[in-house]
Amino acid sequence: MDGEGQPSTSTNSAFSFISKGWREVRDSADADLQLMRARANSFKNLANSFDRELENFFNSASTSFSVRSFRSSTPTDIDFVKKLQPKISEFRRVYSAPEISKRVLEKWGPKAKLGLISAIRNAIVAEMEDGDRNGIVEFDRVRRRRSVKFREFWGEWKEEGGQFGEWEPIRALKRGFRELEKKSESVEIFGGLKNNEFVEKLKSSLKAIREPQESKEVLPLDVPELLAYFVRQSGPFLDQLGVRRDICDKIVESLCSKRKNQLLQRSLSTGESSFFDNQNVNDELDLRIASVLQSTGHCYEGGFWTDSSKHNPSDGKRHVAIVTTASLPWMTGTAVNPLFRAAYLSKSEKRKVTLLVPWLCKSDQELVYPNNLTFSSPEEQENYIRNWLEDRIGFKADFKISFYPGKFSKSRRSIIPAGDTSQFIPSKDADIAILEEPEHLNWYHHGKRWTDRFNRVVGIVHTNYLEYIKRERNGALQAFFVKHINNLVTRAHCNKVLRLSAATQDLPKSVICNVHGVNPKFLKIGEKIAAERELGQQAFSKGAYFLGKMVWAKGYRELIDLLAKHKNELDGFNLDVFGNGEDAREVQIAAKRLDLNVNFLKGRDHADDSLHGYKVFINPSVSDVLCTATAEALAMGKFVVCADHPSNEFFMSFPNCLTYKTSEDFVAKVKEALANEPEPLTAEQRYNLSWEAATQRFMQYSELDKVLNDDKGDARLSKTNRKGMAKAVPLPSMSEMVDGGLAFAHYCFTGNEFLRLCTGAIPGTRDYDKQHCKDLHLLPPQVENPIYGW
Repeated sequence: MDGEGQPSTSTNSAFSFISKGWREVRDSADADLQLMRARANSFKNLANSFDRELENFFNSASTSFSVRSFRSSTPTDIDFVKKLQPKISEFRRVYSAPEISKRVLEKWGPKAKLGLISAIRNAIVAEMEDGDRNGIVEFDRVRRRRSVKFREFWGEWKEEGGQFGEWEPIRALKRGFRELEKKSESVEIFGGLKNNEFVEKLKSSLKAIREPQESKEVLPLDVPELLAYFVRQSGPFLDQLGVRRDICDKIVESLCSKRKNQLLQRSLSTGESSFFDNQNVNDELDLRIASVLQSTGHCYEGGFWTDSSKHNPSDGKRHVAIVTTASLPWMTGTAVNPLFRAAYLSKSEKRKVTLLVPWLCKSDQELVYPNNLTFSSPEEQENYIRNWLEDRIGFKADFKISFYPGKFSKSRRSIIPAGDTSQFIPSKDADIAILEEPEHLNWYHHGKRWTDRFNRVVGIVHTNYLEYIKRERNGALQAFFVKHINNLVTRAHCNKVLRLSAATQDLPKSVICNVHGVNPKFLKIGEKIAAERELGQQAFSKGAYFLGKMVWAKGYRELIDLLAKHKNELDGFNLDVFGNGEDAREVQIAAKRLDLNVNFLKGRDHADDSLHGYKVFINPSVSDVLCTATAEALAMGKFVVCADHPSNEFFMSFPNCLTYKTSEDFVAKVKEALANEPEPLTAEQRYNLSWEAATQRFMQYSELDKVLNDDKGDARLSKTNRKGMAKAVPLPSMSEMVDGGLAFAHYCFTGNEFLRLCTGAIPGTRDYDKQHCKDLHLLPPQVENPIYGW
């Protein structure tokens, strides 16, 4: 192979070998120098100069091989150097003998020096003739390119005061070493070595050895800190056992107080800052554990229950899937509000939105949808939903509508998913999931864990199921079990839970925030009524009304009780009631038996023109979480008379909302509303009722504003203290392991058909049926899952 094509690694190896040989020659020469001093004290300086002169010759030979010659050297050249080394060693051995020392010193002179050099050169040439001729040619070429004259190299013989001065060879030797040192640091020769992986590893090792000596020692965790961390991580599990969160917080604070006092005393004595300055207890414990783990180099990469293979958005947009338990034309909150949420979330170009709604077979549609309205295909129902939405929002919403199989439960009066709902979101879109009514969706969910399939899962609680269940037979016992089941499924399947009001069950990982708005159509009606009032026109020509699904749990029981108790005080008061429902006949019979002034009418849309003239909306319900009809009435500029209840807390800030605590107070508020005119809404109040404001609150309280704005698509948010210590160091979380264990236990439980039926599931809902396969063009479950767990 031509010398110009030899890789740089051969050059580095050759140079390293030659440099090592020269160092060995130099060390051996120093030993010879001491021997000559002991045997020839009178010629000490002369012997020393001879030894250095020999070493200078080798150094001059090495420097004559420039960088270019090293690059052009071949394996034959390297063999030549290896063969040369034993001859040099033999020469030195003979030269170091005592009988030779004297003769060498006697014959020292310019001619002797020239003869010595010639002898060495002849030996080298003879050795090269035995080897490859390419090596000889290369050596001669190098010699001709950089030849040194004898006098130029050896200089003039000088003597100072009877002693030999510093010869030119010694100065040349020093210059040679300086040049070699500079070249060893230059990029021209060692550029490849600096980028070599071995060098980088060597630097890292040296740095690692040095850093522990420079860093401060981090004390290990003591027993109180370990117990505090254990209690904090076990908080959700203790909550299942009835131990309140504030008690767990007090235990953690008590355990951390001792350590905190010790560190504060230490920081005051040494003048250093402490981790525990102006931090809450949880942050203090996080920083403490993070510092210990960082000092040990520990990194947690996931556990038994976690799935590291999450969706990574590749198109630059985040995918949001909204899954709900009802669909239009069923006019219920879980059908309307998720639809508006999907529309307003899709207004951003940074994300794609999919709304996943249940598909009912025609037999179930006849039981659920009003006015005998049915659909023969999902495409037909999708067109109905989009037309209804666009008539109310005033813009074309760009989001996808998909369907999953569902069945209607007459006993529960709700739709139960059939099969694994999560599989109807493609893997490429499984990024962020919003579960409307997460407890309802997961009661009988037998499929993959939502938090394993999606990067982040947010649940929104719509319904106070415990309040409904308590009204049934053996309601207290049923409510006890349902409460713990709700805790289990929301813990296992959600990263964050939003409760619309404090009227709902206190669930793990939950915060309270109203993330619902009103239909823009109601705000326009309110603006129209306000404009008419400014012109002096009578906007409200009718009295009071109530609107809602006609079931006892929707406030009809409370309404009839209040009207019956204060029948005399409300003499002449008439109330129009609009609604349809399963309990309509019983409600009407009860009102007629008590001879109440109530006029029952068929249910209709709250935005219907026939309802615009009513001035007072009465809603005595205490089972609602956040009554949509109340928000719509306020948006239209009406009075609202409602109970002083956590479900109405959001509306209490509006001046037209009149709340009562007792039945006597109810009568007073009704008379007040009938005798006065409502105040027009301000621009801020109208905005707070809008879906724009609701979407903003949702993004903030669910922390999706941070997640969706993260270019890397990471839902994990880390905090950093002023020293740069990361709080969110990945830790082996006991809470995550417990959640995973609960999810696995729930999966096993829901896989058993007998246990499902015992807890009230609809028969055959573990998988979708043949009719669903036909309507939704699905493969049979046996084909989709040929080996199906439990």
